[in-house]
Amino acid sequence: MRRQIELIGAAWGLGGADPGCAEAPAALAPLLAQHLEHCGMATLPGPMLSPAPAERRKQVAVSRLCALLASAVADAVRRGRLPCVIGGDHSCAGGTWTGVARALSGSLGLVWIDAHMDAHTPGTSHTGRLHGMPLAWLLGQDDDPLYGLAAGVLEPQHVCLLGVRSFEPEEEARLRHLGVRVILMQEIEKCGIDAALDEALAIATAGTAGFGISVDLDVVTPEEAPGVGTPVKGGIAGAALARAIERIGGRPDLAAVELVEYCPRLDRQGTTARIAVDIVAAALCGPRHDAEVLAKALQR
Repeated sequence: MRRQIELIGAAWGLGGADPGCAEAPAALAPLLAQHLEHCGMATLPGPMLSPAPAERRKQVAVSRLCALLASAVADAVRRGRLPCVIGGDHSCAGGTWTGVARALSGSLGLVWIDAHMDAHTPGTSHTGRLHGMPLAWLLGQDDDPLYGLAAGVLEPQHVCLLGVRSFEPEEEARLRHLGVRVILMQEIEKCGIDAALDEALAIATAGTAGFGISVDLDVVTPEEAPGVGTPVKGGIAGAALARAIERIGGRPDLAAVELVEYCPRLDRQGTTARIAVDIVAAALCGPRHDAEVLAKALQR
């Protein structure tokens, strides 16, 4: 029997380059719910978390929101549900994966699909943006208190990055020192997305109680997915990524799915939304989804 999917919104853009990412959960959640219903997947609307209107202290707000998100995700996992977190900028990963790790009875594996490494700390960041730091924090690399939560819920040998093509030397050095496997875009161009994802899944599932997948939409080529906070030249074709991810759908060891960095105001033709929902539906449903249903939903 398939688990009920709980859709949880991390509706903030405080940590990213474009605050418009805060509108992503409201835009994507209804489309995704409709698509999942067509696939025969039971969905439950979870909380939609957002900062207080007057909050100007970004780090304080993100810390509070990630704590709330971690509690919501942990509760969903303990109730036997499959949490699907829709961000917002990628700083929400601090809450998503803390919550999953808190609820699992063993180690958590993570496949991080992103054009960036997101492995800075406050001491190495070139921009100070929190969405460039969550993976380092999750790995216990915290040279300055970032979220106000206990860092270090992931072990490096259980984490794999996929699709990276934009990063700074400090991040590369940190992940190399920790022994985290990073599959750069150049490798994917040589071996193909299927082989790369196979390797990533093998890493995330070896000796773990469950695994998650975090997808930053900027991993997709900007020509196909222009509606993202920080687009990067090159990338993976959206359809190819969705097809590869279909193998995850229905796996009992899938603990959670996260999708981030969609910016609705930059997606004038709706192409990025279609790709976003396609990718998430592939991860949750497997190969049983009909693109025509999504296209009709977006035209309404």
